Amino acid sequence: MKRAVRLIIATLLICGAGQCAAQQYPSKPIRIVVAYPAGGGTDVTARMLAPHLTERWGRPVVIDNRAGGAGMIGSDLVAKSAPDGYTLLLSVSPEMALNVALFKKMPYDPVRDFQPVTLPGTSPSVFVAHPALPVKSAKDVIALARARPGVLSYGTPGLGQPHHFAGELMKSSLKIDWVHIPYKGAAPMLVDVLGGHVPLGFAAATSVLPHMKTGRLRGLAVASVKRSASMPDIPTIAETAIPGFDIVQWYAVWLPAKTPKDIVEKLHAELLRIVHTADFKQKSLEGATDVVGSTPEELARFQLAEIAKYKKIAEAAGMKPE
Repeated sequence: MKRAVRLIIATLLICGAGQCAAQQYPSKPIRIVVAYPAGGGTDVTARMLAPHLTERWGRPVVIDNRAGGAGMIGSDLVAKSAPDGYTLLLSVSPEMALNVALFKKMPYDPVRDFQPVTLPGTSPSVFVAHPALPVKSAKDVIALARARPGVLSYGTPGLGQPHHFAGELMKSSLKIDWVHIPYKGAAPMLVDVLGGHVPLGFAAATSVLPHMKTGRLRGLAVASVKRSASMPDIPTIAETAIPGFDIVQWYAVWLPAKTPKDIVEKLHAELLRIVHTADFKQKSLEGATDVVGSTPEELARFQLAEIAKYKKIAEAAGMKPE
């Protein structure tokens, strides 16, 4: 018995508990929590990653949709999960950055309670117009807004979304007076913009790209600092109106804080391999998402920069935390 105990102790000293856990990982099903309903961009991205992980590791990967609370219900679940690598969060911008500028209190700390893994990709907010509006560029809209203060309106999928912040940043940067009309989702917003009831809109590329291709919407500009690979002919707001303008929806993978470093590294290496496969790149292009892939350290720095950016935009726009 004493010999067996000594052997166990020696094994732990040689490999360390974290390393042993990483060697065994994964030994059971993995859960990817998505803080939004099925069918949205976040859910689609999770379902693009899952089959690759299953094929590579031979373990089921389950998508768990926990919608509500501006993305904070699902995120809180992950923050309070065991830090063993079996519960992941695939987030977008609000629950890990924007909400800091909008809520006085959150059920978790988006920096302290999570371990960054990687940033699979980004999708720009797109500025669109109904074809009947006599504009062909963001510059035209700016000129029209200045000529008709308080008359032009633009729709977004909701308060506190990146698209809302894009409109507010344009308003404060250019000193223009236009009216924000928030909707409960992209679908109802598009009904009104496509019908000409609201002349302008900001929405995710995945939502507006099909209508741009048919000519039912006119793409004016993308809000990312660089042109999107999915729509390379559409200029950026940065190059036409506001240098450095960069508002994107970003997808990121997180683990609970205190997850062993070796597990983080193993998961990161596998996800990085997946996002650079031809299959993932092609599906991302079709879904108007630009592939990134990042180190955990790069994602951590990016998150802090995004939090600071959205706090600044909110303060300039007079958006007070609730």
